Amino acid sequence: MNALGWVLGDDDRATRFLALTGLTPDSLRASLGEPATLAAVIEFLCAHEADLVAASEALGIAPGTLVAARERLAR
Repeated sequence: MNALGWVLGDDDRATRFLALTGLTPDSLRASLGEPATLAAVIEFLCAHEADLVAASEALGIAPGTLVAARERLAR
């Protein structure tokens, strides 16, 4: 869930994430452990290359690792 922390670390990015996913702060808190929530976070990052690259750098992982995680979660 480090990726979620990165997404929520910026107010504008967090607002965009909530708007695009349809989640509210309360529903996000309630669904933190669910695979669908993790998939939504990774999909959000993969949908915008600048976020994908910045998150990868901040988290110390390759962008391809996030893309591969998205593909695994989509199954």
